[in-house]
Amino acid sequence: MKNNKLMLKLCPVALSVAMATQAHAGITLYDQDGTNFSADGHFNAFFTATDNEATGEKQQRVRMGFLPNYIGFNVAKDMGDLKVGGRSSFWVTINDGSNQVTDTAIDVRQFYATVDGDFGQVLFGKDFGIYARTNIFSDELLLGTGVPMANSGGVTFGNISTGYPYAVPKAQITYRTPNMSGFQVAASILDPQSGESADANTNNSVRFEAEATYATDFDGGKFNAWIGGASGENEANNVDATGLAYGARVSMSGFQLTASGFDQEGISSALADRLLTSELDSDGYLVQASYTTGAHRFVLSHGETDTTSATNVTTTAELDSVAWFYDVNSNLKFIVEYDMHEVAGAETDQIAVGASLSW
Repeated sequence: MKNNKLMLKLCPVALSVAMATQAHAGITLYDQDGTNFSADGHFNAFFTATDNEATGEKQQRVRMGFLPNYIGFNVAKDMGDLKVGGRSSFWVTINDGSNQVTDTAIDVRQFYATVDGDFGQVLFGKDFGIYARTNIFSDELLLGTGVPMANSGGVTFGNISTGYPYAVPKAQITYRTPNMSGFQVAASILDPQSGESADANTNNSVRFEAEATYATDFDGGKFNAWIGGASGENEANNVDATGLAYGARVSMSGFQLTASGFDQEGISSALADRLLTSELDSDGYLVQASYTTGAHRFVLSHGETDTTSATNVTTTAELDSVAWFYDVNSNLKFIVEYDMHEVAGAETDQIAVGASLSW
């Protein structure tokens, strides 16, 4: 139940991971003399109907799904042996809250610069964390809904706390190696969650995160795998926080299988930048299968997270989902999804029907 309360508090923390990779497709606004300026964006809305069997509450909403609405701007310039660039993106909720006439939240999730060369890439500014990042990017339900979040003005929760923690955007300095025959490594130092807090009971040391990825094509298909880790310290409570995230995906003949997981100590099972006050364990996994034929994509998904409390009691949160995505064209999708979310035996069912427009 504690995990459920945390999720409700975090719901306004809109998810924005699907478009957070370093390359952004979009509309080119300017491209001359080695300078490029482009824009990209995403809009979505869903009708959702939820049924909480534990409380008896039934609710119908028009709301965002797992990925919020946003608009992003990208700039790049060739300067001899270097290419410099930057990105800013602004994430907007379409739900104003029950106590305001209008209270639309605008959140800056990315505001960073990049320097690329033969050495790889250096990124500095605000971007999503490295740890568990690819776990989320690989979620087949990114453009759907996932965990139902009743009584909230933000997004739904995807498989956060039912398969992976969220790679929260943080101030960071990150280095990425060049792509070496499909193999690439990223390493980062990030501002800790407590970096702007005056509370003495916090950790004010930087956080370290890294990830190694591998991708290759084979006859008739594709394969990619990843493994990453995080390390931090809550000095006031003498807590050493560590995490391991991993996964693999294989695609062939329209079928795609994805399996990922994580195992961590002293890190929140919902938000990966939050260090706990004790070295409590949490672990989880996400298994998904999809089949694409023509404009149709069908998805089956099961995610699960086990969280151990200070009294050594383990709480299991699970999400089972089935979804249908229909490509009206290359930019517009129609989506139908059914979710069954269960925490400590309390079940909530959700049906969602919506549309997603991206460019």
